[in-house]
This record gives sequence, C-alpha cells and structure tokens, in this order.
Amino acid sequence: MRRRALGWVPLAAAAVTLGFLLLPIAAIFVRTGPGALLDQLSSPVVRDAFVVTLRTSGVAQALILLLGTPTAYLLATRRFRGRPLAVVLVELPLVLPPAVAGLGLFAAFGRMGLLGSTFDAFGVSIPFTQTAVTLAVAYVASPLYIRQAITAFEAVDPDVVAASRTLGAGPARTFFRVVLPLARAGLIAGLALSFARGLGEFGATIMFAGSLQGITQTLPLAIYAEFDVDFDAALAMGGVLVGISILLLVALHVALSWRSSSTASRSLFGLSTSG
Repeated sequence: MRRRALGWVPLAAAAVTLGFLLLPIAAIFVRTGPGALLDQLSSPVVRDAFVVTLRTSGVAQALILLLGTPTAYLLATRRFRGRPLAVVLVELPLVLPPAVAGLGLFAAFGRMGLLGSTFDAFGVSIPFTQTAVTLAVAYVASPLYIRQAITAFEAVDPDVVAASRTLGAGPARTFFRVVLPLARAGLIAGLALSFARGLGEFGATIMFAGSLQGITQTLPLAIYAEFDVDFDAALAMGGVLVGISILLLVALHVALSWRSSSTASRSLFGLSTSG
C-alpha cells in the first residue's frame, strides 16, 4: 500500500510542474481571443516592434553564423595554450546578468567608452541605434550557438576528415563538403537556440540601445512599455513571441532527430570509418 502511494508522487509532481509551465502560456491566449489578437497586431506599436525585432535579430544571427562558426571549429579541432580561457570567454555572457552585459557594451562602445572616441572621430555613434540592438543581441545569444557548434564539430569523426584530406581535398573543401554537412544538424540546433535567446533579449538592449519606438524598441521592450498602457497589445506581442518560440522549438527537435537518424543511417550503410 505504501509502495502504491509512493508511485503517485512522481505523477502528482509531474502534473503540478507541467500545469505550472503551461498555465502562463495558456493565459496569454485565453485572455485575448484570436480575433482581438489579430486586431492588436495591426497597431503601430506592435508592427514597429515586430519589424525592429526581425531586422536586428536577423542581422545578429548572420554575424553569429559568419564569425561564430569558424571560432567554434577552431576551438573544437585545435588544442592550444589558452584554449580553456577562450572557452570561458565564449561562455561568460551566458552567466552575466543582461543588465551588466548592456552596461559593459555601453562602457565599450559609448561616446565616453573605450572605443567611443574612435568611432566618434569617424562620425559614428552606436548607442541608442539599431546597431546597438544588434550588438546586444549578438553578445548575449552568440554563446548558445558557439557552444553547440563546438559540440557538433567535436562529434565529426576525425578519420572521415583525414580520409578527405588523403584523397586530395584541401582544408577549405574538406570543411565545406565534409565537416559542415556532418555537423549541420547541430549547427541548426545552435542557431535556433541563439535566435530564440535573441528574440527575448531585454536587459542588455534597454541599457545599451534604449526603447525608442520604430528604432530600438523590440518586442520584449514594447511589451514592457505597453504593459500599463494597453495590456491587450502587450498580450498580442506576447502571443507572437510564444508562436515564434514554438516554431523554433519544433525546428530544434526536428534537427536533433534528423541528426540521430542520419548517424544511424551512416552506421547501417557502413559509412562510418570508426572501429
């Protein structure tokens, strides 16, 4: 009897946990019906915030992809003095409070910052612009991609890479034709995680870029601004972010399942050179 009673404890704990996680998401859509939600999405505040968010997040993800991929490949394939420190620097933004990250960006790129006078000499001002939003998003989101990319590159069989080089392929050709396809699913997963993190960025952005409608006000900042002004508009923007997050989560699971199935296929057809 006692054992049966104990068996209900995990079920009850799971029910409470899942209910707690689901309730805030459901409340966003229950409070505002589909019709009212669509009507709110046409308001200028929501439209401007949506455009700014997509524009800055898109540019930030492009920077993360272009600079983070070779960085992750270097850290995954080379062992050199100072590598542990480099990995710590990559992971540091993950544990920094977002407000501190924004403060640091302002201290580095602000007019009175470390590089501010240099940019000012060329007539370039970064704070409180969309460039500042992009830098803030890239700073807080890039570790999620780079860390996942390191793991993906480390999972590539070095014997396959060596075989490609033996067959006459150069480093660049081997990277683009062999390494990238094998690590592709992990890279997609990392990009989805970093994109989701960038969409929800608040602290670093408001410290470094402010919250100017149509210029630097992203969806999270617009939600905060509209919370006391138009709660329905805030709910509508929250619903947009929930929808995007669900799509990213589905893409992440598809990418991970695709990586598992492709690994199994390589084993089945004897394409793995290990062993």
